[in-house]
Amino acid sequence: MRLATEAAARGAAEKDAELRQELGVMVYFDVAQAQIQTDGQAILDRKVAILNANPAVRIRITGACDERGSDQYNEALGERRAAAVKQYLTGKGIDVARLDQVSNGEKDPVDSGSDEAAWAQNRRAEFVIVSGDMPLAMN
Repeated sequence: MRLATEAAARGAAEKDAELRQELGVMVYFDVAQAQIQTDGQAILDRKVAILNANPAVRIRITGACDERGSDQYNEALGERRAAAVKQYLTGKGIDVARLDQVSNGEKDPVDSGSDEAAWAQNRRAEFVIVSGDMPLAMN
């Protein structure tokens, strides 16, 4: 009995880790764009399923940019990217009160390089759980 309980607990912990990882998957954008691409929609649809199964979870969406463009431009573009993600999620039925949005502009790059590969990694929306941080589960 104890082994079965321990195995169930391990399975739940593994599932929780998997769901947290999926919630953290970034969405990437084209140069100077805030439109969500098809691959980004698939990522967000998986997040919708997790959020629907875990209604206490709130997330912060952070829009980010590459280093090109002025600080003001990148701050505004990051905000538009976060807003586009938020709008997509609310359009799929997620309560707006569960979604915070911010812009990092070009601050905190994932890749500090100055080439197309680095810039592509920095044009993104990031996701962090801000509350409801309990073991995640799927129905």
